Amino acid sequence: MALMDFIKKQFIDIIQWTEEDGETVAWRHPMQDFEIQYGASLTVRESQMAVFVNEGQVADVFGPGMYKLTTQTLPVLTYLKNWDKLFESPFKSDVYFFSTRQRLDRKWGTPNPITIRDKEFGAVRLRAFGIYSYHLVDPKVFHSTISGTMARYTTEELESQLRNTVVGHMADLFGESGVAFLDMAANQDEFGQALRQKISPLFESYGLALDNLVLQNISLPDEIQKVLDTRIGMNVIGDMGRYTQYQTANAIPLAAQNEGGMAGIGAGLGAGMTMGQAMGQAMMGAMQPAAGAAAPAAVATSAAPAATASGGTVSADEVVATLEKLHALVGKGILSQAEFDAKKAELLQKLS
Repeated sequence: MALMDFIKKQFIDIIQWTEEDGETVAWRHPMQDFEIQYGASLTVRESQMAVFVNEGQVADVFGPGMYKLTTQTLPVLTYLKNWDKLFESPFKSDVYFFSTRQRLDRKWGTPNPITIRDKEFGAVRLRAFGIYSYHLVDPKVFHSTISGTMARYTTEELESQLRNTVVGHMADLFGESGVAFLDMAANQDEFGQALRQKISPLFESYGLALDNLVLQNISLPDEIQKVLDTRIGMNVIGDMGRYTQYQTANAIPLAAQNEGGMAGIGAGLGAGMTMGQAMGQAMMGAMQPAAGAAAPAAVATSAAPAATASGGTVSADEVVATLEKLHALVGKGILSQAEFDAKKAELLQKLS
């Protein structure tokens, strides 16, 4: 019976791995009830490495190439097994293949905002995301620390750990940098390089090399971004009075097309002009306290009718009424659009 079992024993003559997918990092050659024939062929392709493990110990590591497995090509394994150099029998070991090709376009990002202290805004929460690339360089270390005896180990299992590593060190880097949020966008490349240098040693401890890391975007949560957008918008507007006039002038032709529209915009024009000029005068008064009572006088003056070039006065309501009549003449073909636009500019100039 023992003889029959021996006869049925299968021997492996060729050991190789053709990667069937792009996500397997480590793969164990099926060895159950098999023994490796002495002198068998081991083929390790480019972008691969192979590791022989005997009784839990890494015996040999093979780079790309084709090998005949003999006592000459397996000196360490031979030593562990205490083989005699003339003893040429089948042997049994575990063979693991490792993919060493570069893994590109691996994404990382903050699942939740990171709170840091900003020198301009105080405590703020930041989001960031980017890409990185890496490849396996030391299969012995990777086997010992990561993949172990698993029959197949994929990038999905590995990269959850790698992403968390990147995000964790990024929070420390932002906190230590002292760079204001508004200046971070201009320093994204520098942040990416600094982050790569910070986490490369950890990748090396896994038997990996971090080839590249890019910080693509730094942003604030939506609710905070809206506040910042409002602040930026106010800085861009500058003179509130001139901005109100511009908005009103653009709205007049549209309002004239709707019934009751000109009446509504007339009230808005008067209120907007008064408010805009009052705000402008009040801000000037706050900036120049030495002016004394000049600010209240200016505010009061802004509410009065505007002086015309001829010395008369015209109110905002009168301007709107005139424009409404002129616009009706345009609709009847009596005035051209160009004539209407010229007259509108002239009347609005008297209000400025």
